Amino acid sequence: MRFRKKQLCLSVLTLTAFSFTATAQTKIPDTASANFNQPKYLPSITVVGRNSKTDIQQLPEIVGTSIYAGKKNSLIVMDNVNGNVVNNNMRQVMAKVPGIQIWESDGSGIQIGIAARGLSPNRSWEFNVRQNGYDISADPFGYPEAYYNPQLQAVQRIEVVRGQGALQYGPQFGGLVNYILRNGSDIAKPFQFETQQTVGSNGLFNTYNAIGGTSKRSSYYAFFDHRNADGYRQNSTYYTNSAFATYTYKFSNKLSVSTEVMHSAIRSQQPGGLTDGQFKQDIKQSFRSRNWFDIKWTTLALITNYEINNHSRLNVKLFSIIGNRNSIGYIKPITTKDSINPVTLDYNNRTLDIDQYRNNGMEARYLTDYNIGKMKSTFSGGLRLYTGSTHRYKDGVGSTGSGYDGALAAGNWPKDITYRSFNAAVFAENIFRFNKLLIIPGIRYEYVEGKANGRNGYNSDGSEVLLQNQKRSRGFLLAGVGVELHVSEKTELYGNATQAYRPIQFGDLTAPPTTDVIDPNLTDAKGYNVDFGYRGKVKNYLFFDVSGYYLRYNNRVGVISQQRTDGSFYNYRTNVGSSNSTGVEALAEISFIKAFASHIKNTDVTAFASYSYTNAKYDNLKVVTKVGTNLVESNLKNKFVENAPENIIRAGITYTLYGLSLTTQLSYVGKSFSDANNTVTPTANGQTGLIPSYKVLDVTVTYRWDKRFNVKAGVNNVADEKYFTRRSGGYPGPGVLPSDGRTFFVSVGATF
Repeated sequence: MRFRKKQLCLSVLTLTAFSFTATAQTKIPDTASANFNQPKYLPSITVVGRNSKTDIQQLPEIVGTSIYAGKKNSLIVMDNVNGNVVNNNMRQVMAKVPGIQIWESDGSGIQIGIAARGLSPNRSWEFNVRQNGYDISADPFGYPEAYYNPQLQAVQRIEVVRGQGALQYGPQFGGLVNYILRNGSDIAKPFQFETQQTVGSNGLFNTYNAIGGTSKRSSYYAFFDHRNADGYRQNSTYYTNSAFATYTYKFSNKLSVSTEVMHSAIRSQQPGGLTDGQFKQDIKQSFRSRNWFDIKWTTLALITNYEINNHSRLNVKLFSIIGNRNSIGYIKPITTKDSINPVTLDYNNRTLDIDQYRNNGMEARYLTDYNIGKMKSTFSGGLRLYTGSTHRYKDGVGSTGSGYDGALAAGNWPKDITYRSFNAAVFAENIFRFNKLLIIPGIRYEYVEGKANGRNGYNSDGSEVLLQNQKRSRGFLLAGVGVELHVSEKTELYGNATQAYRPIQFGDLTAPPTTDVIDPNLTDAKGYNVDFGYRGKVKNYLFFDVSGYYLRYNNRVGVISQQRTDGSFYNYRTNVGSSNSTGVEALAEISFIKAFASHIKNTDVTAFASYSYTNAKYDNLKVVTKVGTNLVESNLKNKFVENAPENIIRAGITYTLYGLSLTTQLSYVGKSFSDANNTVTPTANGQTGLIPSYKVLDVTVTYRWDKRFNVKAGVNNVADEKYFTRRSGGYPGPGVLPSDGRTFFVSVGATF
């Protein structure tokens, strides 16, 4: 099936000109009544979690035009997170989302790497990462790395959906992470100013300042955030500046239009990796002083909501991304010293890479209630159009200096490649309510196109090596079904089985033609998620969610060695195998005061524990390697998937007295492997080997008074644990990438 792109582009322009929609609404089940067929409406999605005093909740069955019934989900309310939000410390922010594996190799919090269920945390690329419901990654269909993440002080809540989320959000196995930013709609006056000033270890300084307000017909919110520090390790200075503004105008009680723009500028020095010996000697040391990372990221969106009637509503999002990702550095193995060249009396030239991302998209979602007899059902459907363009300049000769420099020092770019992606999708889900039982079937038709062209290098005679002519177009159907059974007013059984996929990446289309051959039948990775669990509340003192899952990951892409008839060898990029992940994800949080001493007021003692067990193994993974002049074939069946610890435990206790809140949190992450061969003994360069288990203790205290002022302080990694969460084979390593040791912060805030 081929789409007429000109007609689709015309449709986008038409929708841009005439899109209008209304105040998004939230529908939640009436848990105060035994009649589960009568949902309740709340006036705005911003009320979700607003009045709660806990930082973790279950998402309602319906939020706006999206269905969450039957899905494994979590809602993090940022105002209630008692942790290091300034540095985007996901270990603390996502502590109550069981099973989240976090790469903690960037103490600045600029690069967030999270995953679940045995998937890779590399810049969260197995999640569909969104901001206010629209994509913010480099390109979800060809290069889904999230180089930009919003400053968490500006985030009102984080929605995390696993499993069945593929039907509504497209390409991912991990699920959805959606950052919902503050928009001013919860400010009950025309003007409000808020400020938060933070200092901490290693020269940390952060200033967050925002204004917002609400009038009869409009609301607005804008902030500026600056953060800089010297970093925990040598050669790890950084700064980040971000600014955001949004304005919503209500044309009527049914129609509202929001516009928003975000710009982020980041520059960070990359200290590089270490060998295992160097790590044991001093984790703060660095042997790379000339490696830099620079990001400029702008997101724009027009979001319109229209309440057609009391039972139907429409949401349309138009969005764009203008992103630049630049890096310069000396990226040879850490065993190769970056030193003065005795011939030139200067450093060697660094390697310069530049990526430019230009993406545009539209998503329209419609939700309506209707009756089948006396049973109320809910239908949600939508349309998505997306086009992405990535221009990659790679392996350029950079300067011999030490500071950041984005200009070529000599010659042309060896690699000058343009990638383009196009996507169109239609999707639909429906809640059929049979008294206490909900059945939620869904489908999604996806059309994806990816292509690449350009120069992939130069031959020895100076002639261009042109990229192999690569283009992949395909369309396919995803299907799934979820169930939810209300056991009581506040507890439910839930489950789902849903297909998912991961598109062929840009890197799979640009193999060097002199050394690599791409399988003409190379296909997207496909598979499915299965969840089954029990969740809910016991009165007002216990919240729990316990579930098991199975994840099947087929058609994994890899490289195997092959030999030509003339005896020469080449790398063959193809689908090499599959993997299975099975496990348990469990969370429980209890209030001891509410459970055993409810007569005590203004005081609370709560404790939580989240646990995940992950058994992620390769079911079939063909490996062909060159040994001398021979090819040796093996299969990694039953080997553990890399970066997939079996056990992750996070637990904590919070004591609250009036405006004082003290939280102590412990994180334990089991051992994992850095490669599919499950290598235990580290290699000399530190790039391969076991990633040992580790445990980290954090303490945070917050005091609020007069509803306007707050003081927050914390110590991260109280015991000064020496650990690392990843080994890198390339940038920003290579080698062992240590995590931060003991650090502290103090923050003072006010609202006027």
